Amino acid sequence: MRNKPARPAELPIPASAKRDRKAREMIRAWIAEGDLWCTINVGTWAGVDFVDESTAWGILLSDVAHHVANALHEEHEVPKQETLNQIRLAWDREFEGPTSGHNGQYAGDDE
Repeated sequence: MRNKPARPAELPIPASAKRDRKAREMIRAWIAEGDLWCTINVGTWAGVDFVDESTAWGILLSDVAHHVANALHEEHEVPKQETLNQIRLAWDREFEGPTSGHNGQYAGDDE
């Protein structure tokens, strides 16, 4: 049995984000002390004409789900639609009955 390489504790910044002076980190999520901890950058879309902040976050989270589906397909050959279906089922269940609290902070806040 082959050992899997260790996964990094912190993920790298994408090259495109390093190149783009207007790039913004929107969300950082960690599993720590048995819980999910998030730092989120709300307000990025505030004051932008024709953009609702809640809708923009919905689009961002949906795009993240598609990136997860792509990654699982590349890494483990899981069909993309199967992953998206499972994410949607888990999303709906979690909305109806959260399995944990929601801890974290806004970008710039001290913990």
